[in-house]
Amino acid sequence: MSTENEGTEVPPAPSAPPVPVDTPAASPQAGSAPDANWPPPPPAAYPAPGPQTADGGGQPPAADPTTQPPAADHLTTQPPAAGPVSPQQAPDATQPLWGAGAGSAGAAGVGPYQQPPAAAPKPPRGGRGGLIAAVLVAALVAGGLGGGLGYTLAKNDDNGSSTTVSASDSGGDFKRDPGTVAAVSAKALPSTVTIEAESSNGEGGTGTGFVFDTEGHIITNNHVVADAVDGGKVTATFPDGKKYDAEVVGHAQGYDVAVIKLKSAPSNLKPLTLGDSDKVAVGDATIAIGAPFGLSNTVTTGIISAKNRPVASSDGSGSQASYMSALQTDASINPGNSGGPLLDARGNVIGINSAIQSSGNGGFGTGQSGSIGLGFAIPINQAEYVAQELIENGKPVYARIGASVSLQDTTGGAKITDTGAGGSEPVEPGGPADRAGLKPGDVITKLDDRVIDSGPTLIGEIWTHKPGDKVTLTYERDGRTRTVDVTLDSRVGDS
Repeated sequence: MSTENEGTEVPPAPSAPPVPVDTPAASPQAGSAPDANWPPPPPAAYPAPGPQTADGGGQPPAADPTTQPPAADHLTTQPPAAGPVSPQQAPDATQPLWGAGAGSAGAAGVGPYQQPPAAAPKPPRGGRGGLIAAVLVAALVAGGLGGGLGYTLAKNDDNGSSTTVSASDSGGDFKRDPGTVAAVSAKALPSTVTIEAESSNGEGGTGTGFVFDTEGHIITNNHVVADAVDGGKVTATFPDGKKYDAEVVGHAQGYDVAVIKLKSAPSNLKPLTLGDSDKVAVGDATIAIGAPFGLSNTVTTGIISAKNRPVASSDGSGSQASYMSALQTDASINPGNSGGPLLDARGNVIGINSAIQSSGNGGFGTGQSGSIGLGFAIPINQAEYVAQELIENGKPVYARIGASVSLQDTTGGAKITDTGAGGSEPVEPGGPADRAGLKPGDVITKLDDRVIDSGPTLIGEIWTHKPGDKVTLTYERDGRTRTVDVTLDSRVGDS
């Protein structure tokens, strides 16, 4: 998941709709009986060929088929590959809902990360603009014709009676059944906020968050508030328009989770109910709430399309990568949805919307990549644990095995490197991996029952656990497959 696709170019539309052509009547055959209806009556006059202006005026000049709209800029740089997708396969892109970056070498829990590669080249200019223009003109002409015809029929058939049917209940009195999207949204929206984060030099953007507790803590993504961590400004706006200043309580770059706290928090906060992401099944209904492209309080729906999807992403600023074993959903999420809740059909939070895989084409003139139905959310069971650590200690706590693994794109497993981070030992002396007998060159292929196909996948799976958890690692050495139990250690902070 490392590069953005270039969009499929659409052929330019014709400069004008085709002109109707009269079908010539067949001439009587020689020797046949004369046709009493011959010659046929003259055909009705066709409207003037070509598109017309909205006021019924003459034909506008034809569009130049060689002129094409400019290609949209890419949103971000590209993220590192994660999971089974490799550069040799069809190119695609996984990116946080603000950005994407890359890391290429590091440790399972600790280690260096390579700076993200340069942004992909812009896609070729497409011919979609001409097609849209032609379709719009045709729609206007058809709309004008329909309006005129409707007026004529109404005038000729006006007998003073009305055919209007009124609903028995007004919209305000209509009650939505519990469990419907409307009912779930009505309950969840008041506890969802639009976050604006700004650095000390004025840079920043918009994301989403949701109420975690009655004390005013709000959960969001780290990459939403990263710009405001050192001397910046954060605000949170509720759907009723009330806006509050906030401060960053703690942030976990590796998990891509952050917690902010409202200053002068209101006393009537209603935290969203947290679900159990471990019990989510593929096909379950999902509801996403956020501020895509700055459009606050937007609700979209979909399903869980996959679980335990290994995803590595970054905010595009050259920071270290974030890793997750994500919930995948086809609910439409876009830049600005970051940090917002992914709900189940009962309105319980099952994940935090964090990243999308995009074709790389911008939308609405923004130059930002948009949804193609592949969104990724941090499972709430993991996010809840991280948030509680941030509230209590201000720093994240990561589970680890104490071994450096390669982050190169592979499909064979996570290989313990020959050299550790910063020239350190690849297997930390006395650490969990060392105590379990793991050595450089060992290739870890499973963690419990989860297949491990790469280093990022291993890191993401380890981080779904807590320090002190015991896991079973399956690894290969010298052509033989072995298993060993490992008790995970801990690391505090993002360093």
